[in-house]
Amino acid sequence: MRTYRTRQGDTWDIVALRMYPDLGGEKLMSFLMQANPVHATTVVFPANVRLNVPDADIPEVEDLPPWRR
Repeated sequence: MRTYRTRQGDTWDIVALRMYPDLGGEKLMSFLMQANPVHATTVVFPANVRLNVPDADIPEVEDLPPWRR
């Protein structure tokens, strides 16, 4: 598992895009939120918050609603 230190103004979708650019990026923000439940209610991060970034061997889920794909 990797870690990521936030930059001032980061949001979950921005972090996901930076950490998983080849896997759909911002679509994996809920995956990151589940790995960091202490920060799940944070919308905009301050600088230097350490987040866990799990390996992303996430299969494509076909039964998600269109807005989550």
